[in-house]
Amino acid sequence: MKEIDARGLACPAPVLQTKAVIDKKNVSALIVIVDNEAAKQNVCRFLESNHYQTAIKRNDDNFIITGTLTKSSLPPDEKALPKKSDEKKIMVMCTTDRMGFGDDELGLKLMVSFIKTLKEMGPDLWRLVFLNNGVRLAIEGSEVLPLLQEYASDGLYIMVCGTCLTHFDLLAKKRVGETTNMLDIVTAMHLADKVINI
Repeated sequence: MKEIDARGLACPAPVLQTKAVIDKKNVSALIVIVDNEAAKQNVCRFLESNHYQTAIKRNDDNFIITGTLTKSSLPPDEKALPKKSDEKKIMVMCTTDRMGFGDDELGLKLMVSFIKTLKEMGPDLWRLVFLNNGVRLAIEGSEVLPLLQEYASDGLYIMVCGTCLTHFDLLAKKRVGETTNMLDIVTAMHLADKVINI
């Protein structure tokens, strides 16, 4: 069984190391050791998206993630996959919790209004990504948290940067979306028909 020691590494490095191992050879089982919550969440989600079943053990300050590829976790036949829809895939990236510069109070009001109005994009809104100070919109106490939770329950995929949450010591306060990493964000940008940066 292949073992990856990714302790001391911030995301996306643990995910990238895991991806490199999986890409190089046919790996049916592997262990990834990380030492922070964001890396644990990101590695597990990456493994699961690549059809591995995951199990996590805690050992002091470390998380030991075991990924196992089984027949039941293999992807379905391509013919069984749903056909592409004609909807556009628009990704909106919010890198701040305020819009514009000059007055922070006004900037916050504008951002709240922007988030409320995003629903007008309808099904074309494909991903909503929060980076840097924008992660503050996805934590407890955020004025737009109930709206974001409603968007998520309606099927909008919300991505919240784990490195940013960790930097601001907000990981435990995140209340909506998936804790994500730069590999996921870059992949989503590549797949999107359009990316809007705020």
